[in-house]
Amino acid sequence: MSYLGVGVSPGNVAGAPMKLNDRKVRLTELILRCLVGALALISAILVATDTQVKEVFTIQKKAKYTDMKALVLLVVVNGIAAAYSLVHGVRCVVGMMKGRVLFSKPLAWAIFSGDQAVAYLTVASVGAAAQSAAFAKLGEPELQWMKICTMYGKFCNQVGEGIATALLASIGMVMISCISAFGLFRLYGGNKARQSSLW
Repeated sequence: MSYLGVGVSPGNVAGAPMKLNDRKVRLTELILRCLVGALALISAILVATDTQVKEVFTIQKKAKYTDMKALVLLVVVNGIAAAYSLVHGVRCVVGMMKGRVLFSKPLAWAIFSGDQAVAYLTVASVGAAAQSAAFAKLGEPELQWMKICTMYGKFCNQVGEGIATALLASIGMVMISCISAFGLFRLYGGNKARQSSLW
């Protein structure tokens, strides 16, 4: 038993009704998941639909996102992040409508692990795409890599918009993973006093 309610939260009690703070956290999570889903989808669409044709000495060369593997990774990961956010957004809405908080440690671990994985994937894909974009914009004179963006300006601008949008989505995903960590680790708060008394 916990005195003054220390170490006890609705997450410790199976099927406990939501308190005001839990509703605020769940609402924040829902808003963030909707934002991440929308931003990830916009980023994937911006990059995947981006093409530009340039004629060089009567030869037409078409620039598309599949020419850079980092952009392919960005599109795939943002598609995954958008679908994942949609599924968990629905889970948040159902939880809010039922008025119950998370009650299962295995489910909390699954959500935490999924959020962490998607957060790491989005951050990694943004980093890889940003580095590839930097090479395309600035070139690499020591390796005689030319500045591609001087030839394909429109393509580079739209890819830059997609990477910026993906960066916002990845920041939102990191914030969501912090919320899921909070939701998971507070489930273990009530057992702390009991475990220390056993030793």
